Amino acid sequence: MARGGKRLGAGRRPGSASKRTREIADKAAAEGMTPLEVMLRAMKEHAEALRWDQAASVAKDAAPYIHPRLAAIEHAGPGGGPMQAIGIGISTSDPIEAAKIYQRLIGGAKSS
Repeated sequence: MARGGKRLGAGRRPGSASKRTREIADKAAAEGMTPLEVMLRAMKEHAEALRWDQAASVAKDAAPYIHPRLAAIEHAGPGGGPMQAIGIGISTSDPIEAAKIYQRLIGGAKSS
């Protein structure tokens, strides 16, 4: 019978908080002063004192906690090929007339 050694899926997942870490984080949140709140307060104070370099430095550190990174999106046409663009070529400076022409082109509402 084999004993010991590494078992697939065993143990706490990487990056997850231990009980002690979770207790500390919960206590800090209950007291109303989290690390993020400290960073935001420091950023605000630097900005109010017109110390923009320091405010930007703190903002850069706080940003990932507030604004998630956007995933890269690759746009493609049918079957993964290139996208097709269609030019409409409306040559009028009157916006109402341009809207009427556009509606006729796309089969929208009837214009009078």
